[in-house]
Amino acid sequence: MSPGLNRISELAKEDPERQFFSIAHLLTLEALYGAFLSLRKEAAEGVDGVRYQEYTQGVEQRIRDLHDRLKGKRYRAQPLRRVYIPKEGGKRRPISIPALEDKIVQRATVDLLNAIYEQDFLDSSYGGRPGRGAQDALDEIGRVSCREGTSYVLEADVTAYFDSIVRDQLMEMVEKRVRDGSILRLIRKWINAGVIEQGRLLTTERGTGQGQVISPLLANIYLHYVLDVWFEKEVKPRLRGRAYLIRYLDDFVICFQYEADAKKVIEVLPKRFGKYGLELHPDKTRLIAFGRRALEAAEKEGKKPATFDFLGFTHICTWSRKGRFTIHVRTIGKRLRRSLLRVSEWCRQHRHDPVDEQCEALNRKLLGHYQYYGRPTNYPGIWRFYRAVRRTWRKWLNRRTRGKTLPWSEYEKLLARHPLALPRITRPCAGSRSHA
Repeated sequence: MSPGLNRISELAKEDPERQFFSIAHLLTLEALYGAFLSLRKEAAEGVDGVRYQEYTQGVEQRIRDLHDRLKGKRYRAQPLRRVYIPKEGGKRRPISIPALEDKIVQRATVDLLNAIYEQDFLDSSYGGRPGRGAQDALDEIGRVSCREGTSYVLEADVTAYFDSIVRDQLMEMVEKRVRDGSILRLIRKWINAGVIEQGRLLTTERGTGQGQVISPLLANIYLHYVLDVWFEKEVKPRLRGRAYLIRYLDDFVICFQYEADAKKVIEVLPKRFGKYGLELHPDKTRLIAFGRRALEAAEKEGKKPATFDFLGFTHICTWSRKGRFTIHVRTIGKRLRRSLLRVSEWCRQHRHDPVDEQCEALNRKLLGHYQYYGRPTNYPGIWRFYRAVRRTWRKWLNRRTRGKTLPWSEYEKLLARHPLALPRITRPCAGSRSHA
């Protein structure tokens, strides 16, 4: 952090009620340039059509001009470009891509606001925050399930969360801390920018436009007040037993010691969300028995215990080799199939590329998969992915020439010269082991 951001952070930590009236001056030339450098170089362009590499030409003057427009209140947010990415079940998720300069200003603003809100956000929140991520949330589920007497888990899903946020209520929440008119105007510009779809400008009354750099922070601010603080200060004191919220942006689970407590929360949670324009998905929100007692009860009845999905993993109650209760995770089947479809499509498009270039690109994809899914108990899952990628590559190499096939014996020789990265565990998960 710069000295200015450090000071903001200190003031926010000292006084949780402090409001910040003058912070826009910290969107300096240096802050904007640093924000530009932190952007993904390969990210898709917005409606401006400007890509990262193009902007690097004369970047100092471009950033200086952007800074002048911000200071002179001549900066205008451009509409978002709407694209769709495939989801499970044949559905598509709308993504809104901002123009490059909007990404720069949003990134610098997020860095500034993080100095404040990182002092406010609770430990139960893991997504879209510096120094925290999905792996930490998964570790916490393992720790809570094994060491804190979890007996029930509420698996929740918010319907179209980013598109449902009520903007006026969001801004009221932001203003609890930030009263700088320049910063507030920027946020309003971004959430009201509208989207370009099939050449038409579309505007909505709700939502923050998932895909914007600023959206994860705004989403966290909204659920910080709607869910996290409410659960910690109002709900937990009224419960008889222990309860733990683990949230990653709009995905969350709540672990309970007692079923009665879980049922109380299930009754009030939809009403709480309804006040803020949010709705729990009726088919994807459910309460299950989960934990040591659930496993013992299932075994007595000769059944398998219930499982739940969170952050790409199916969570399973089981016993360790030493007979201790533990949690195993497996890659969700739909996620595995989606990853393999992407690999297959890439192989189809690049099947005529030099083999060494294909191998290098596939290894990047494999290592990226292992980096996320390589948890200790998911070794079978990453091996399935590896074997399927190996088969997929052979399939598309076979189609490089007509009438010829690539026998497995020849393919094995090719793999010896161009090896694919073997599965590896990348995340120690001590929190998932119980010593009880």
